Amino acid sequence: MSTPTTTDTASTTSRRGEPILQVRDLSVDFYVEGEWFSAADQISYDVHPGEVLAIVGESGSGKSQSSMSLLGLLPPNGRTRGSAKMGEVELVGLTGPALRRIRGNEIAVIFQEPMTALNPVYPVGFQIVETLRTHFDMGPTRAKERAIELLELVEMPNPQVRFNSYPHQLSGGQRQRAMIAQSLACDPKLLIADEPTTALDVTVQAEILKLMRDLRSRIDSGIILITHDMGVVADMADSIVVMRRGKVVEHGTADDIFNRPQHAYTRELLGAVPHLGGKSAVQVGERAPGVAPTPGAGEEAADLAGAPVMVAKDMVIEYPKHGRVPAFRAVDQVDLTIGAGEVVGLVGESGSGKTTIGRAVVGLLPVKEGSLTIAGQDMVGIKPKELRALRKQVGIVFQDPGSSLNPRLPIGESIGEPLYLHTGIKGAELTKRIDVLLDQVELSRSMRNRYPHELSGGQRQRVGIARALSLEPKILVADEPTSALDVSVQAHVLDLFTELQREHGFACLFISHDLAVVEMLATRIAVMHHGKLVEVGPTAQIVDDPQDPYTQRLIAAVPVPDPARQKVRRERRDELLAAAAEELAAEEEYAATHGGTDRLAGMDTQRGPGTGV
Repeated sequence: MSTPTTTDTASTTSRRGEPILQVRDLSVDFYVEGEWFSAADQISYDVHPGEVLAIVGESGSGKSQSSMSLLGLLPPNGRTRGSAKMGEVELVGLTGPALRRIRGNEIAVIFQEPMTALNPVYPVGFQIVETLRTHFDMGPTRAKERAIELLELVEMPNPQVRFNSYPHQLSGGQRQRAMIAQSLACDPKLLIADEPTTALDVTVQAEILKLMRDLRSRIDSGIILITHDMGVVADMADSIVVMRRGKVVEHGTADDIFNRPQHAYTRELLGAVPHLGGKSAVQVGERAPGVAPTPGAGEEAADLAGAPVMVAKDMVIEYPKHGRVPAFRAVDQVDLTIGAGEVVGLVGESGSGKTTIGRAVVGLLPVKEGSLTIAGQDMVGIKPKELRALRKQVGIVFQDPGSSLNPRLPIGESIGEPLYLHTGIKGAELTKRIDVLLDQVELSRSMRNRYPHELSGGQRQRVGIARALSLEPKILVADEPTSALDVSVQAHVLDLFTELQREHGFACLFISHDLAVVEMLATRIAVMHHGKLVEVGPTAQIVDDPQDPYTQRLIAAVPVPDPARQKVRRERRDELLAAAAEELAAEEEYAATHGGTDRLAGMDTQRGPGTGV
């Protein structure tokens, strides 16, 4: 294990001042069925003012539990041993009023999922006011003024309006901003950010990371960043703790960990991270930078694939009017073709319409205008009998395999269910087909009698892939299939997916907001923005030489696991956003002078600055 020497620690302390937090030999155990099981074992580190310490590792490595133990947030069967001092206060064993004074006041937490962390029955402004009045002697008027100031600090659009908004009325990025505002209400000395950007699009993620960088310089707080996203670590961290199976295997500066990793697991972890631009750098060299691709470049790439399996022409998909809520056009005049054996990546922010297209492909949503043909079948006005027959040729892999698999069925039955329903095979023949599918997704045949909750996330996703491929579909829709997985598990699933696609030759619509993953798999990339397809082209061209301004901002927002390269990309993104902001300001000025423009009338006013401007 590589740890800082006493001399290194002393020099760091003298340079940064006394540490905010000193953790020594911290251990976390859980009592299960009469035995104590270790979740974290003898962890030691310091956090200084203005420093970001990233704790990285796979799920189950103990990174979250060790940090939650600092605030006594373990479940009843958990215990904490060792020492964690904040100044002269020992946090381990602290209870009652003394612990409540620390929570929120000295240490605040930014949780992974703001929708579950915020109270759904109260406006976000009320929840910030509640935090302020709990810790300070403050009247309601002053507390509201301070809450609005905090919402302005985190760059919440229309803070006066958003103060009275409920969590479900905000976008994912806005909810995360509201939670950060609540966390900063008492000017804490230490922020614990537990996967703060995992569920966010890359553009919103970039905004939140920029916000956290600005805040640490403004309030000089220390930050513990818990994540498995090495791009985020490269963007934020000053020092890194690498954990595996409850133990610290390496501890050093960000430069040391990324450029000179010592432990084999650290090298393995970094090796599993997809690098944006890694695949396409060679391919794009055939064309000079800045030279636009020839018209129809995307269509030419499609022609190199087999016969078209999916053809969309001027496709429009609308969600109908519901009560006072008007009809919403989610997909507007999209043209897209996918050939047999081709993988097309569909990328964009949440709300851009990419999942809506995926649902239409498998017949879960009707097409209102234009045309959509799947495996030769016209999907416009398709009858239920025709749709049932078509579904043998269409498969789908969902984002969350835990909720898409029936919890009451063993995984063998889940995999065999489509075969039984569509082909009628059963008995020994069905068992044989299930065993073959388990072999193909590299799961032991002995797992066929296990239930979904008994498998890891990666294993459940393999079951979902086996089920989707059971009928040998001509086209597969993969909707964010790896977004919830650790990087090492994600790498295994992507390798498996690539091998299966090569073996079975199915066409694939791969929907994701992770452009590095899309680059690994896709021959072409289609970019969605506000329901429209703004750019389609070969993977190399989209990644290395995007033409549409929105695509340029989207690519620039992707963090890469290289601190030096990420700094350059971050500066480039700030330039693009500044240019976009100037353009928007000019349009708003024109609209104010000339009574509005069509573009401004159609803009999504719910989004904040930089979120797909």
